[in-house]
Amino acid sequence: MDARELEAREHIRDTIDRYAHCVDGGRFDELGELFASDGVLEVEGEPAHRGRDAIRAFVTGTGRDLAAATGAPRIRHHVSNVLIEMDGPDRARARCYFLAVTDRGVDHWGRYRDDLVRAGEDWRFAHRRVRTDGAAAGSWVEGRRRPS
Repeated sequence: MDARELEAREHIRDTIDRYAHCVDGGRFDELGELFASDGVLEVEGEPAHRGRDAIRAFVTGTGRDLAAATGAPRIRHHVSNVLIEMDGPDRARARCYFLAVTDRGVDHWGRYRDDLVRAGEDWRFAHRRVRTDGAAAGSWVEGRRRPS
């Protein structure tokens, strides 16, 4: 692994970390900028959200739903086990796990699967897939799930 790849991997980790901090802090405009202009956010059970405006609208609505359901718009995503695979100098794939906690305690957990593209020195999500693997009984996310 050369210095250029190490630098790319660190920038990719930064993009993944910034996503969690932006969504948890309600900085949805900044979160939208983490995606390529034609990027896709695909949350299991929801239609895919294409483009920065659609992504911002979705996460803003989700933030409002959290505030309405819990009385406090606070959630913290803990991201771990980041695995990055380079697909050349300008493309990469990443996988990682997340654990979401609200003021009530553990809420839900799952994984992210990402396709990323280089944008200058930074990296952007071309496609982020969010899968919830489980939820605590009575959790906020459990109430959002649609019956199959």
